[in-house]
Amino acid sequence: MWFWTFKYILMGPILRLIGRPKVIGLENLPESGPAILASNHLAVVDSFYLPLMVPRRMYFLAKSEYFTGTGFKGAFQRWFFSSTGQIPIDRAGANAAAGALEAARRQLAKGDLMGMYPEGTRSPDGRLYKGKTGLARIALETGVPVIPVAMVGTDDLNPPGTVIPRLARIEVRIGKPLDFSRFEGMGGNRFIERAVTDEIMYELMQLSGQKYVDLYAADLKNTGATPEEILESGNRDKPAA
Repeated sequence: MWFWTFKYILMGPILRLIGRPKVIGLENLPESGPAILASNHLAVVDSFYLPLMVPRRMYFLAKSEYFTGTGFKGAFQRWFFSSTGQIPIDRAGANAAAGALEAARRQLAKGDLMGMYPEGTRSPDGRLYKGKTGLARIALETGVPVIPVAMVGTDDLNPPGTVIPRLARIEVRIGKPLDFSRFEGMGGNRFIERAVTDEIMYELMQLSGQKYVDLYAADLKNTGATPEEILESGNRDKPAA
């Protein structure tokens, strides 16, 4: 109920006004049954515009801190993130990744749509970064289709580090479902999981038109270096051919 209130009565009209969103490829979305929507990640508002433009309810994983605040602000945050389909997960500790994957599996077992960002974090500069293999592991274990989704223009509306949105034109491009049934029974094989992840990232690159960088975005944020600096450092460490 809260989701539809958010979508059609409260925030939906505002999001449509400032982002003038357009969706392409809705015919690629199944009318029922579980699926993973694998999206690039340019801005915080990706998690608002994607469910806004998808006719079915969908879910995302979100850090538990969004749901533990106190007072009016805390209550509003809990309502807001629950309304947009965010599922709280504890990202601290050694079992954080396993807990997140299990939460996604439970939601898919209910026949729902699960939105996931294979890059693991927002792109720092608008380029597409190397995907992590957790999404591939879930897809292989559950057998659900993976649908690539490209968010375009959300970083113009909500550039990194900004709070107040700017007028922009958002486009949500939904690609054809990817079938990984040829890898049935191979879940847990890290080489297969990497191959599946790379195939998903290639489709996202094609859909979004982003330049691909073969580095993890999180590593970039942690070091503060540019992709070029990290790649050049790696090249210097390799022996000459």
